Amino acid sequence: MRSAPSFDSPSVAIVGAGAIGLSIAWKLAAAGCRVQVFDRGLAGRGATHAAGGMLAACVETEPAEDNLLPLTRASQALWPAFAAELEEASGQSVDLRTEGTMVIAQTADDAAKLRFLHGLQSGFGLPVEWLSGAEVRRREPYLQPGVAGALYCAEDHQVDNRKLAAALHTAALRAGVELHENAPVSRIEMHSGRVTGLRVGDNLVEADRVVLAAGAWSAGIEGLPPAARPPVRPVKGQMVCLRMDPRLPLLRHVVWTPGTYLIPRLDGRLLIGATTEERGFDDRLTAGGQFALLEGAWRALPGIAELPIEEAWAGFRPGSRDDAPILGLSEVEGLVLATGHHRNGILLTPVTADSIARLVLTGESDPVIRPFALDRFQPKGAAA
Repeated sequence: MRSAPSFDSPSVAIVGAGAIGLSIAWKLAAAGCRVQVFDRGLAGRGATHAAGGMLAACVETEPAEDNLLPLTRASQALWPAFAAELEEASGQSVDLRTEGTMVIAQTADDAAKLRFLHGLQSGFGLPVEWLSGAEVRRREPYLQPGVAGALYCAEDHQVDNRKLAAALHTAALRAGVELHENAPVSRIEMHSGRVTGLRVGDNLVEADRVVLAAGAWSAGIEGLPPAARPPVRPVKGQMVCLRMDPRLPLLRHVVWTPGTYLIPRLDGRLLIGATTEERGFDDRLTAGGQFALLEGAWRALPGIAELPIEEAWAGFRPGSRDDAPILGLSEVEGLVLATGHHRNGILLTPVTADSIARLVLTGESDPVIRPFALDRFQPKGAAA
């Protein structure tokens, strides 16, 4: 893997205008770089728009996922300051909420599984606690009466991902980012093993550095040798949104059930998600997917039966081979990767923005992202 040379205020072309691409662009432009961002559609309308906005570094940790913890916890710690900085730069709120997250047990079997998970997560040093059924109902009185208990983390927060996208859009433009929407990148141009820019339609856009942050579409950009092409695939997720009365919400915390999660927004929306489907880029909603979400949510929160359905959608998580992000330098000089975040894109936005901007500006790789370089997928013994 080539090391980056030192340089001053390079010109940067970023492929992808989701939360990852826009946050990197904002940081680089604020540091004095000329930054252009290109997206196949509208800014923030891909996985960022479809996400739930959960910042659940703790309760989502399961066996064999502890390798992600240093990265997810680092980003979780950055979120309050990141949100404050972004709100000041954009003049827009991102609705960072800090009530915490519950994973509820609806049966004795669920409780036994959660007790095991509680022990595992406590062993990792995570700030999780066990709540009795009575305590769960005290905090969330509209949950079904038979709830057996819950795993609770006060540090697992949520942000409104669509407001996040809007604020990043504004902050990036104010910092001087040139944003090109409906401008699909067909090819990354190279010469003598180094990137020279992007091909957008018939136009060549020259750049000193290229950041590939195209989410689930990252592997489809032409021009890269096989060793530099990130192994990212789309993982479909369906969601549905109900409308609560914001004056009398049925739920305050983010709540995970055995089959769904429920995310209450300040404006009264209640998001229910999400399916996990290997269906390529098929974005059609299915009866089975929507039924599973609504039934799972209803079993936990019976009062939703009378709520109107406001919206339903499907999005594509960018999944890698190990479902961990791909961050850092590549085999191609001048190409930086920031993709493959799977279900953690919103959570990992601050740490990705800071570390990738630092890498582009100084050539230094933050130790927290080094385990997630592309070369981890190379066969053992292969030349680096």
